[in-house]
Amino acid sequence: MTVALFIPCYIDQFYPDVAIATLTVLERLGVQVEYPAGQTCCGQPMANTGCDSDTAPVAKQWVKRFAGYDAVVCPSGSCVSMIRNHYSDYFGPEDTDFQHLRDKTFELCEFIVDQLGVRSIPGRFDRPVSIHSSCHGLRELRLGACSENMTPREDKLRMLLESLEGIEIKPITRVDECCGFGGTFAVAERETSVAMGVDRVTDHISSGSEVMVAGDMSCLMHMSGLIRRRNMPMSVKHVAEVLNEAIQSDSSGLDRSSSAMANQ
Repeated sequence: MTVALFIPCYIDQFYPDVAIATLTVLERLGVQVEYPAGQTCCGQPMANTGCDSDTAPVAKQWVKRFAGYDAVVCPSGSCVSMIRNHYSDYFGPEDTDFQHLRDKTFELCEFIVDQLGVRSIPGRFDRPVSIHSSCHGLRELRLGACSENMTPREDKLRMLLESLEGIEIKPITRVDECCGFGGTFAVAERETSVAMGVDRVTDHISSGSEVMVAGDMSCLMHMSGLIRRRNMPMSVKHVAEVLNEAIQSDSSGLDRSSSAMANQ
């Protein structure tokens, strides 16, 4: 399996460490990863603002760039959801490249659990954490259960975190509430967005958590800004960074994990 790594524009520009952590985790799990040169934004910001005519050429360029790979992995649920759930507005049913990528583009934890069959990661992370579940991950990709839908679902991010030694996952009061970012919503409705974000951060801090972990750096970008400006006692990490740190702490265990996966 040759996997293409799709790095969202805001991670590329602001959080390259998340991109590197994603690549490292995949490679240490035995995946052959390529980074297609010339990749661009998936077009989600324009689509969210209603600029369909501007989104269409970006979507077509994205599909052209990633066509031919067995799978695409991305450390962002919102970008993956854009491709899987909203690209159909810009492609016809006869477009086989799009049909393939729609079915074979995965969020990082989803790919590790569902495609690689890896349900535990060897290593340690000795800090109390809390989990922020992004709206796109829950409500569009169905990566976990959400309160307005009674369908039970495995929480793939939580499963991988719980497998780490030394970690303590603190329970928060409202496990699937929006952080208020919403892309351009944070600009158009600034006061509401800030109030929602502060509410989320306060809930995480009250749990006793030191690190907020999520699968979407966009949510963490929003809340880390609120944390920084208010000197709140919390830090944020993308799940790829946590898994990478844990893996680095236990190379022998990782070898066992890779061998087990290779035998599946």
